[in-house]
Amino acid sequence: MTDPAHTVPADLDGIRSDLEDLYKDLHAHPELGLREHRTAKKASDALRDAGYEVVEGIGGTGVIGILANGEGPVVMARADMDALPVRERTGLPYASAVTATDDNGTEQPVMHACGHDMHVTCLIGCARLMARAKDAWRGTFVALFQPSEENGDGAGAMIDDGLTAKSPRPDVVLAQHVLPYPAGYVGTRSGPFLSAADSLRITVHGRGAHGSMPEAAVDPVVTAAMIVVRLQTIVSRELAATTPAVVTVGGIHAGTGPNVIPDSAVIQLNVRTYDDASRTHVLRAIERIVRAECEASRSPKAPEIERTVTFPPTVNDEAPTRRVAEAFAAHFGDDAHTIDLQTASEDMSEIPKAFGAPFTYWGIGGTDPDLYARAAENGTIARDVPVNHSPAFAPVVQPTLDTGVSALTVAALAWLGT
Repeated sequence: MTDPAHTVPADLDGIRSDLEDLYKDLHAHPELGLREHRTAKKASDALRDAGYEVVEGIGGTGVIGILANGEGPVVMARADMDALPVRERTGLPYASAVTATDDNGTEQPVMHACGHDMHVTCLIGCARLMARAKDAWRGTFVALFQPSEENGDGAGAMIDDGLTAKSPRPDVVLAQHVLPYPAGYVGTRSGPFLSAADSLRITVHGRGAHGSMPEAAVDPVVTAAMIVVRLQTIVSRELAATTPAVVTVGGIHAGTGPNVIPDSAVIQLNVRTYDDASRTHVLRAIERIVRAECEASRSPKAPEIERTVTFPPTVNDEAPTRRVAEAFAAHFGDDAHTIDLQTASEDMSEIPKAFGAPFTYWGIGGTDPDLYARAAENGTIARDVPVNHSPAFAPVVQPTLDTGVSALTVAALAWLGT
């Protein structure tokens, strides 16, 4: 196997300008999950132009490109395509002004607030480099463009639509995500990397009455408030200090006026954990607390606890992560790091699971290095560095793009290089 540090991006100079234009175009034209028709066509056209066998419409808008180049391993690299219902506030000349109607018929602003436009561009760049350098590798390279990661159903939709029959089985699956680290940074991590996520909708019931006559009511707003406070003790008092977990209440909805005690209240919350034991404990604790507070409040009927969205944990396999880390160290030098645990979540791991294949998933930085350095010096990273899903989040084009293209290509060649 050739040292991957010496096989990549000689040809990157020849496609950089095209990729930068593509990235800005994708950023200006975001699409919500399972509606990524324009983005999918951009990916399909680029793959065909590079000589790939292309399969479109997997799970709705998913795309795979297959490039066979003799006997050897099969490497699959994945990028997600969807955007978010966020109004962009970056001030960029290529900022999104797109709106779209959501599933409830409401017009929403749409923005690539999580960097998926960068992911798509980087994978297209990698696919083009692999096609141009076929004398440097042997095997099969599969580029997979996945819809609807933000909704947690895109990987499953592709699998349900026969992905494993439409693609050769990979020996390894690779993926990356742009994160609020300095651009040029690449970070790998073996074992748990991204958290599991569970979103819950809890309805607590009361008995409505006039706001001036609380004695005639069972006030679900008070019950909900007590539940919210008590939920904060799960992580702080039921888990070991060394066990990472997050319980966030993101919404409480109740009532129609200041002088009306309503019949019910709805609590929306999100849980992040890294292993099955803590995940089970936290979810059971939530149910226990909700039921106990409703009982203490004399609720007229039992609460309803519905799990609305679930993401699996992303747990990197050790052997492929070590191989990629070594390849990154050879290519990126001091810019290659071991990355911290991340509380974000992904459905990507469902794809290698469906194939019975190992995988590794890493992070790349997207923040202006000077901005990051100033914030680090002032101790204001959390305040001054925009994070994913923020209306101000947009990776700097360079060196983020070069880093992402190179990282995918270096990693693929760690298996395929001749």
